Amino acid sequence: MKLKALKYISFFFSSIALCLIMFDFGFGQDAPTLKIINTSYPILLIGIIIGIPIKYIVNFKSYQKVSIWIIEIILLLFYVILLVTVPFASFASDSLRIWTNPKILLFVAFLLSFAREVSEVKLNWRYQRTNPAVIFVLSFALLILAGSLLLMLPNATHSGISFLNALFTSTSAVCVTGLTVLDTGTYFTLFGQTIIMILIQLGGLGIMTFTSFFAYFFLGGASYQNLLLLGDFTSENKISEVLGTLKKILVFTFLAEGIGMLIIYLHVKNMAIPGDTNAVFFSMFHSISAFCNAGFSTLSNNFYDIGFRFNYSLHFTIALLFIIGGLGFPVIINLYAWFRYYVGNGVQRLYTHKRVFYRANVINLNTKLVLYTTLGLLVLGTLVFWGLEYNNTLAQHSGAGKLMTAFFAAATPRTAGFNTIDTALMGVPALMFVIFLMWIGASPASTGGGIKTSTFALAFLNAISLAKGKNRVELNKRQVQESSLRRSFAFVFLSLVFISLAILLLTIVEPGKNATDLIFEVFSAFSTVGLSHGITSDLSMLGKYVIIVTMFIGRIGALTFLSSLLKKIRHKNYQYPSEGVLIN
Repeated sequence: MKLKALKYISFFFSSIALCLIMFDFGFGQDAPTLKIINTSYPILLIGIIIGIPIKYIVNFKSYQKVSIWIIEIILLLFYVILLVTVPFASFASDSLRIWTNPKILLFVAFLLSFAREVSEVKLNWRYQRTNPAVIFVLSFALLILAGSLLLMLPNATHSGISFLNALFTSTSAVCVTGLTVLDTGTYFTLFGQTIIMILIQLGGLGIMTFTSFFAYFFLGGASYQNLLLLGDFTSENKISEVLGTLKKILVFTFLAEGIGMLIIYLHVKNMAIPGDTNAVFFSMFHSISAFCNAGFSTLSNNFYDIGFRFNYSLHFTIALLFIIGGLGFPVIINLYAWFRYYVGNGVQRLYTHKRVFYRANVINLNTKLVLYTTLGLLVLGTLVFWGLEYNNTLAQHSGAGKLMTAFFAAATPRTAGFNTIDTALMGVPALMFVIFLMWIGASPASTGGGIKTSTFALAFLNAISLAKGKNRVELNKRQVQESSLRRSFAFVFLSLVFISLAILLLTIVEPGKNATDLIFEVFSAFSTVGLSHGITSDLSMLGKYVIIVTMFIGRIGALTFLSSLLKKIRHKNYQYPSEGVLIN
């Protein structure tokens, strides 16, 4: 038993190393303290290197796969190279130069070691008795708390931050909302902005997605119980395809963000970037924020900033990123399967010269419903906003620029939160329409919020079917499952209940604020949009807590939140007699 405890040596040293890194970057260091810290880094790295072979010696039976050995050897070589080549004694403590500081390599090494060791921790839980919603909710809550504490580090801001404002910022980042009580570009240092960016990335995809990926990557598999839990998180019904889906989600996310970062960089490389940041970090931050539908920007006026207001090609890039991120990973994976199928058939026909008569129904009903609804809302939203705001917020634009700005303004409420216009100047009709778009939001299993496009579409189709006297909902020669219809109406009902309650509480604790502004703020928070009429920073302490809870419930989902509060029950093997209830 004592020998098996030796396998945690690397975990012990990597945990201490991460805490030391946070202390180093988060606090200002004098020369003697910095010397002690720099001396500690190689010692911790040596401890991690020694712990790896010891772990294999005391627990050899658990590491039989060749792939695990290969990955471990590569990591070990990386650690040894760092130990030999990095000049630890010359490390500076200037956190504003984090991206050019060699300490960043050390941070990556310690983070990889920590993730590697954590991936071996086995969660002892019973899927049959544990509600997956509880784990999902707790993962977000713990990430928000950790982010709040990190943002309170002295070097994360220029002049300090209260716990409430740190909690608000962390919640907004993890819940990919974008509402801010402090200017991200001027109040937070580059270190603080980096923390916000990481929180956006982890919150957009879900912390469980990353931890599960590391478990799969380093251990080569997962238990049946963990696969069931991951199936709930990734919306994958087939247990055998859960890990494959997880890999596709992460690969596509990083690929899309990487391409977006490159395109944004080409747009801004010759521009003057406000604040402490540079073109590379600016591109990375906004690519991640856009794909995750977060709406955070290092620009004080977002993309309404005078230097970026008329950069329509940049606006289109940002819009494309958050639209793709808002489609939902099941849709993206299904489109990939469709593309691979037809490309494969095309190659086969090219070599065999045979005509293919059978066409498989690769695109499923969910993908069609999401694409139809998304396209319809984009076209309708652009035309409506263009017509309503032609001589108002769009007056300073002309021609194609006016149409592009209308398109961006119609796309961003679902649920990106970036703005290229002054939202406080919108007319009442446009304001009501934007609230409607915010309420709908993005699509299921995406980085966005709202009641989701498919929920709205099913509710609408069900109403049309009832009006026609039909007892079922049909689309593209498919009948929609009854369970999907029940869930859609549950989402609609619960969203209106939570939004109404939040508006009621906010009007009580903010009696001096305009009711329209408060309603707009609540819809923006619940749908994780991030648009505001400029009242966020002026909210009282209680008002900020109301918005924090609203953002949290909106991100995890009202139904998921309610499920986490109720005990999971097993399916019953009986059914009561049915009886009708008067509705109208």
